Amino acid sequence: MFAGCFSLHTARVESQIQIRVRGRVQGVGFRPFVWREAVKLGLVGEVRNDREGVLILAAGKRAAALAGKISESPPPLSEVHAIEVSTADFQPTKEFRIVESGVHGADTACAPDAASCAECLLEVAGDGRRAGYEFTNCTNCGPRFTILKALPYDRATTTMADFAMCSACRAEYDDPTDRRFHAQPLACPECGPSLRIEPASPEPLTGAVNRLLCGQIVALQGLGGFHLACDATNAAAVQTLRDRKRRPAKPFALMATLPIIRQHAILSEDEAALLEGTDAPIVLLDAAVGTLPEAIAPGLDRLGWMLPYTPLHYLIVKGVGRPLVMTSGNLSDEPQVISVSEAKEKLGPIADSILWHDRGIARRLDDSVVLPTLKSSMVVRRARGLTPGTIDMPETLPDRQVVAYGGELKAAICLTKNRQAMLSHHLGDLDSALSFEEFQRTDRDLADLMEQVPELIAVDMHPDYRASQYGRDRARAEGLPCCEVQHHHAHMAAALGSVGWTDGTAVGVILDGLGYGSDGSIWGGEILVGNYASFERLVNLALAPLPGGDAANREPWRNALMRLDAAGVPDIADRLFSDAPRDALRAAVNAGINAPGSSSAGRLFDAIAACLRIVPDRQTYEGEAAMRLEALANRAAKSAGSYEMPCHSGVLDPTPMMCALVSDLERGVSKSTIARRCHNAIADSFADSARKVASEHGATTIALSGGCLQNRLLLKRLMERLSDFEICGPGPVPVNDGGLAFGQALVALAQSGEE
Repeated sequence: MFAGCFSLHTARVESQIQIRVRGRVQGVGFRPFVWREAVKLGLVGEVRNDREGVLILAAGKRAAALAGKISESPPPLSEVHAIEVSTADFQPTKEFRIVESGVHGADTACAPDAASCAECLLEVAGDGRRAGYEFTNCTNCGPRFTILKALPYDRATTTMADFAMCSACRAEYDDPTDRRFHAQPLACPECGPSLRIEPASPEPLTGAVNRLLCGQIVALQGLGGFHLACDATNAAAVQTLRDRKRRPAKPFALMATLPIIRQHAILSEDEAALLEGTDAPIVLLDAAVGTLPEAIAPGLDRLGWMLPYTPLHYLIVKGVGRPLVMTSGNLSDEPQVISVSEAKEKLGPIADSILWHDRGIARRLDDSVVLPTLKSSMVVRRARGLTPGTIDMPETLPDRQVVAYGGELKAAICLTKNRQAMLSHHLGDLDSALSFEEFQRTDRDLADLMEQVPELIAVDMHPDYRASQYGRDRARAEGLPCCEVQHHHAHMAAALGSVGWTDGTAVGVILDGLGYGSDGSIWGGEILVGNYASFERLVNLALAPLPGGDAANREPWRNALMRLDAAGVPDIADRLFSDAPRDALRAAVNAGINAPGSSSAGRLFDAIAACLRIVPDRQTYEGEAAMRLEALANRAAKSAGSYEMPCHSGVLDPTPMMCALVSDLERGVSKSTIARRCHNAIADSFADSARKVASEHGATTIALSGGCLQNRLLLKRLMERLSDFEICGPGPVPVNDGGLAFGQALVALAQSGEE
């Protein structure tokens, strides 16, 4: 994909030229592509990788045409940011050559891991020398980021350095006409990685397939870590996996071939294209009713599916012939396991067998997650296949090196360099000590890999976030300025920056869980107006106490009690939550003990869910109540109607909605209809208020962000109500806290430009 500029540095192009190509151009077959095009044009010269990307010296009558060929049809895994052409003075050779890499460096983008291509899968399914070989790959597919130790991307700087190529593989590697020319992970059964299984079996892959068919759980080493797999059609196996992993309800990801997915999901052609992309993400698809055990995703109407993206996955899925649960191989709240020793220690008590290989994993990567939406796809979790891809920076922001450290949940780091932003892979929740260790390791790893030395550090303004404390400590130690960014301003900036919005005034609709506000209160349901550098909060959801602080995030009934009391119907709360310690909680709130006020939209959704008896006592994973509430609302008719949530003096009041909800419950209105009406009320009230703010400030752009907008029903209603505006987000940058670091970096750059 060509995503940059084409610049000629001279008015007259000579027969000897230099072409500099910048972007994701290493490890994607760019040099053999250039070689083939140059030979077709009858040119002599050379092409090499160096610290800035790809450097080409070309001589011949048609030399100028080479740059055009590069811009028109670069290799499929490449991403060209710029092509710079100038005259050159060099001594041409008698042929066009591919030469070894120049000085090592990182002023070029590394390619993400890519799903197996069709040609490689045909070889695996065929009868040639790679028949049934689990590590088959070529220039157009296979591991990249997960095996990379340093740039440039050469075999010696990857975990494949331990495997000396056999003569047959070396011949392919050295042949510019072969699709495996300079494919760094190139291997075959003679010289490449191999499988092992424990308990031992003569044929490890066959042993794993048979054990899955028998209802066993297999820990399976993939690209960026281990998965835990079982037969998704076997309800007992699925429940055993839940029990052993202590994961009562959080949905499991699934893997199958496309024909099998079509049997279990409602799949459009656009959604099929998402599944078949080179990034091969988990795609959240509407489930066909009753085809798989309820235990796959209790209470939800959407399942996460992915295609097998390595030959190993392909052979296992083909051998089993059924959909497989393919969930991250980790203990609760810990990073994914990447080594066999870790797997034996941590996954041994969960899995009946462990299938692993001897190709090292340089860095752990979960599977990316994507949600199809009204206009495009929304990245929910940015990981394998998407990172370390970069995002173009808005043109109006200064070009400085910044590191931003994101938030506490769904942690990610963002580094900027050469007008590109690299938003890291998903690093987990930093309240886990092991996740925080991984966060620190990744910070060092990415800085080394990109040779990035920050001039500025950006953090969330929350005083107690681990990521913020880490960033402040680094800033002090290195004498760097530290920009503290308000949580929801970062969300707004991330949505704007994801589409390259430049300047003017925009309105932000931010519907989130919790974020530390500029006034010291807890925000989460806001309408902002501003730009990258500054903002004003003009509308917010009416505050309600968070009784018990963090406990209110886990126990939805607490939020329902506060909203029902505020609506003047405490007797309803007493009836709904008769077994809960209501009086003690009310006394603590009245005394101002651990009950900060919050405008959180996420907690409002929890309150509604609790009133409808959806996991009212305790959530077993973040967002469980809200996700089940959305699934319930999807069962209602589109014409279900809406409740009222009026805006008075910049405050959106949910009292009328809560009263109507209670009334409908007492009248026996279906819970799905009530859930739908609540969704519509929240979307309509925020959309109407955003429209009013935009009109008053002359804004034509509205940014939508915050974790609540992973709710597709809510997002669709908002986008429909605001369809005459330019909508920024959701898209390639997560609307949840996984996108915070990107937004923080943009705010820091904008504010540094004002100094």
